[in-house]
Amino acid sequence: MSARPIASGTVSFGLVSIPIKLYSAANASAGISFNLLHAKCGSRLKQQYICPKDNNEIVPREDMVKGYEFAKDRYVTFKEEELKALEEQSTQTIEVVEFVPIEKVDPVYFDKTYYLGPDKGGAKAYKLLSEVMKATGRVALAKYAARGKQYLVMLRPEAAGIAMQQLLYADEVRPFSEVPIEQAEVAPKELDLAKLLVEQRATNKFEPETYEDDVKKRIQAQLERKIAGQEIQVAPAEPGAQIIDLMEALKASLSGKPASARAPAKAAEAKPSRPTLVPAAGGEAEAVAAAGGRKPAKRAPRRSNGPRSDAARK
Repeated sequence: MSARPIASGTVSFGLVSIPIKLYSAANASAGISFNLLHAKCGSRLKQQYICPKDNNEIVPREDMVKGYEFAKDRYVTFKEEELKALEEQSTQTIEVVEFVPIEKVDPVYFDKTYYLGPDKGGAKAYKLLSEVMKATGRVALAKYAARGKQYLVMLRPEAAGIAMQQLLYADEVRPFSEVPIEQAEVAPKELDLAKLLVEQRATNKFEPETYEDDVKKRIQAQLERKIAGQEIQVAPAEPGAQIIDLMEALKASLSGKPASARAPAKAAEAKPSRPTLVPAAGGEAEAVAAAGGRKPAKRAPRRSNGPRSDAARK
């Protein structure tokens, strides 16, 4: 089934105008949603607005006005004509401002994604814009006026056309400096083991079709049981492994076994644990002792989890 456009407009590229149609990239029907019903009769409920100051009186839409809170519980109200005067004129024009390398645009600014398709008479100019971005390795930053707002967008070439990435403005993104991070040191052995873990699960490209929403699949199966008149089955939660030692966790990840909490010191002294074999650089394996001062074990062949470990890990 062909996608339905949600809007039409024009891409302004220098003196070139490209008529386009806008399509949503997200498939909203793929999600699962629930409705609020009246428990007594099962009818779907409707939303109403009430005024807590007037004894929870129901306020009809014709008695509502929009207001801006400039201080605690203090508002200025606006008439419809005033709100329209504040809105950006919706020209439906995507005005290209500049071209930048795609790697210079931080993905933290990415918001919604749309597809652009050529409208009648715009196929050649549309193809030209797509090809020139591919050839130069650059994407177009543009302003898009629609629905009374001005959006910052990025046009990037797709295999078959052009995608429009809605971007956040700088003041809409929190700086990472606001995130509290405790200072820590990483030992060279820990870094080496982490590198082996990355190499063990590395792939050369992202294949989204190998990933599925397991939660959605589980909910859908339970919904089908419910529709068939059966009760929903609640699976017991699997106990998670308590990981205390970072080296132990890395070695357990490489071996494919769950990591467990380190045993008490007295128990470790009574029965010393054997060194664990993990892969090392050069395709060989070396013994990494759980505590210092132990001799390495004999070398063993490198183990592999196979090329589809990414999908299995999900």
